[in-house]
Amino acid sequence: MHIGDTWLEAPEGCRMEDLRVAEIAGLHRYAPVQGLPALLSAVARRVERAQGVETRPNDVLVTAGATGGFGAVLGAVCAPGDEVVVCGPYWPLITGIVRGAHAVPVVVSVLGLRDDAAAFVAALEARCGDRTVAVYINSPNNPTGDVYAAEVMRGVVDLARRRGLWLLSDECYEAHVYSGAHTPLRTLAPERTFSVHSFSKAFGMAGNRCGFVVSPAGLTEHLRKVSLHTFYATPTSAQHAALRALNGAGDAFAARARVEYAALAREAAMALGVAAPASGTFLFVDVAAQLARLRLTLAELLERLADEGVLVAPGPSCGPFPTHLRLCFTACPPEQTRRGLAICARILAGAEVA
Repeated sequence: MHIGDTWLEAPEGCRMEDLRVAEIAGLHRYAPVQGLPALLSAVARRVERAQGVETRPNDVLVTAGATGGFGAVLGAVCAPGDEVVVCGPYWPLITGIVRGAHAVPVVVSVLGLRDDAAAFVAALEARCGDRTVAVYINSPNNPTGDVYAAEVMRGVVDLARRRGLWLLSDECYEAHVYSGAHTPLRTLAPERTFSVHSFSKAFGMAGNRCGFVVSPAGLTEHLRKVSLHTFYATPTSAQHAALRALNGAGDAFAARARVEYAALAREAAMALGVAAPASGTFLFVDVAAQLARLRLTLAELLERLADEGVLVAPGPSCGPFPTHLRLCFTACPPEQTRRGLAICARILAGAEVA
């Protein structure tokens, strides 16, 4: 349960086994660097419909997952020594990608502030300096499942405009919101927002390595210069699978997954005695009290869980959270997840696991 994935297979008709050379010319050839034209158009139509902002195919870059997307964005907007304010808890890979662009991640904890715009913005502004060029914000959030309030997002936009900052919006969990409403940053500030999306989470295609970035008008070419020299082009087969998902098969899958994930979220939260997340596929659990009672360090607790066959991610992988655990309740089939949760609950209670 240490990695964000799903036991569900991708939608029928969108799997690798469904792609045939006889039906798809050039299936094993390089795709265009920016992306298949049909996929760029399909993404642009979907994003424009969802966000209400004019979106052209040329505003879209198809990437090797969200990871490749953020690498392209940060390589384009950062100079060596620039700073990127990173809202934490955060997706574990983002700080490494910032460093890979020779920039400096400045982590700001916004835990517990999802509905407090004034405190949220004040926390960010206190860490902005002369070298700050961008703010990274992940809503719906991995790992907490928080969906930041619209007023929070408007406050972040106001801050970015005052200081002339880029906004890096991680929206990979937009398809899995169970309560509340997701406010895409691009609807508020299209001129400075790079929104990054993934087919991995929405359609169960993590292994395909396919995502996309929507850039402010006229800026995609700068991202393309970076992507050309890193992953060159997103795998051709993955793009065809993504196109099939956008052409209808994926929506039914996402709707079904959202219902099943929401039920599992409630069940997992109940098993560990925490509040159910508003979105996503993770629980972010503060075990400070249990560590103190059991006289364990976080590393020792992780080892004890691993000895019983349960792998979870340490909170510090998501920021300055030394007493938290992150666990994914969709990575394994539900029955296996229930067994893992039971082991977690027993160990945290100080009981021996049979």
